[in-house]
Amino acid sequence: MSYIGIDLGTSSVKAVLVDNQQRLLASATAELSLHRPQPLWSEQDPADWVSATLAALGRLRDADLPAFRACRGIGLSGQMHGAVLLDDADQPLRPCILWNDGRSAAECAELEAAEPASRAITGNIAMPGFTAPKLAWVRRHEPEIFRRTRKVLLPKAYLRLFLTGETIEEMSDASGTLWLDVGARDWSDRMLAATELDRSQMPALVEGSQPAGRMRAELSRELGFDAPPLFAGGAGDNAAGAIGLGAIEPSDCFLSLGTSGVLWRTTERFEPRAERAVHAFCHAVPDRWHQMSVHLSAAASLRWWAGIVGSDEAALLAPLAGRADRPSPTLFTPYLSGERTPHNDPQMLGSFTRLAHETDREAMTQAVMEGVAFAFRDGKLALEGAGAAIDRALVIGGGSRSDLWLSILANVLGIPLERHADGDHGAAFGAARLARLACTGEPVRDICGKPAGEARRFDPDPDHVSAYDRHYLIWQQAARDSQGLR
Repeated sequence: MSYIGIDLGTSSVKAVLVDNQQRLLASATAELSLHRPQPLWSEQDPADWVSATLAALGRLRDADLPAFRACRGIGLSGQMHGAVLLDDADQPLRPCILWNDGRSAAECAELEAAEPASRAITGNIAMPGFTAPKLAWVRRHEPEIFRRTRKVLLPKAYLRLFLTGETIEEMSDASGTLWLDVGARDWSDRMLAATELDRSQMPALVEGSQPAGRMRAELSRELGFDAPPLFAGGAGDNAAGAIGLGAIEPSDCFLSLGTSGVLWRTTERFEPRAERAVHAFCHAVPDRWHQMSVHLSAAASLRWWAGIVGSDEAALLAPLAGRADRPSPTLFTPYLSGERTPHNDPQMLGSFTRLAHETDREAMTQAVMEGVAFAFRDGKLALEGAGAAIDRALVIGGGSRSDLWLSILANVLGIPLERHADGDHGAAFGAARLARLACTGEPVRDICGKPAGEARRFDPDPDHVSAYDRHYLIWQQAARDSQGLR
């Protein structure tokens, strides 16, 4: 038996094929583009997700592996919070408003005023990145589109609709809408009413490890499957990463250094700490929840800087020779899309400070990496204020391929970090695990173990930790100066 995991990200769609021994047989990627038609806006065309997914599946098929044709189940992982508005024919009414869109700050305050129990129900501060404020913005600024909206889906749920014809969502992704009663794991009628919506406009809810539709027969034949695969509920991208890493037990932690940045901790109950801008969401498996600090521009910051100087990330990092002997004299604040934890401020801006004639590209590149690491330190402190200390973490995400960046992070955070060889496929691999659980009903602990094999460990250096402790205090002032600048 074999299973496929599909991760619908912001910059690409990734698909992996996994066998019954959880070995990665093949992987494929198809790129996506992002559109920013106005300041604070961030959108994508849902049709691009479909095209990229079919391209990625086609590339897996073209590897000509019998395991692809025999695939029994598919799991979906997806970028969270996006608002896909559908008409009564299930056609998108406008481009999807993405997770890193900051246009709905005013609507966040109005939403919390309309439902004073919002934070207790959802476990979260209303932030522009979440889905509900986006609908409040559409209601105000695009009333005709709001009037015609019959369904609101998250990105991966729209992909499921295309692939299966079903409108189904699971708990981890639904947690990021602000319409879910996260403790009860059910839609909240009160939160829906606060945005003038109701349950009829929401997808059905399942757990991430439960069945959630089967591929349309004609599409299954077109793609070359022997029989239409069963779909799992799947997971939001970070919850899928947790499943891939086996972070299913209380206090399991990992750090995701992707387009955005996340520091995750699994919990055995709903433990909201909204006052610190810490997210409290459902996990993708039953009877588990999690807390997260979220940073909107992590690896995206390095990608942005590479574009500014007309380079790529590898060429930028090469002159640094894989190590940083001391903090860069230059400072960078990574608030290119505003920030969530701990500031909850979409108006924050990124910046370089402490520049001099001798400042060169290498110093600025190192400053970008350190600025992201300092933002993670802010998030770690917020998480620790919401629970026990974090003393180690696994790492995943495209940015985690950089030894230099992980060394900087270990020194800034003061904890050891571990990277496994297959970490870059974490979310898609987690989705494949959920596909297997949906097909077989096996116990979660039997399938969702920690990664096998040796990990590369990055330990903090006491001298560097001390230097970064001092530098962090200086950086915090730059961060404060970045607030509310737009």
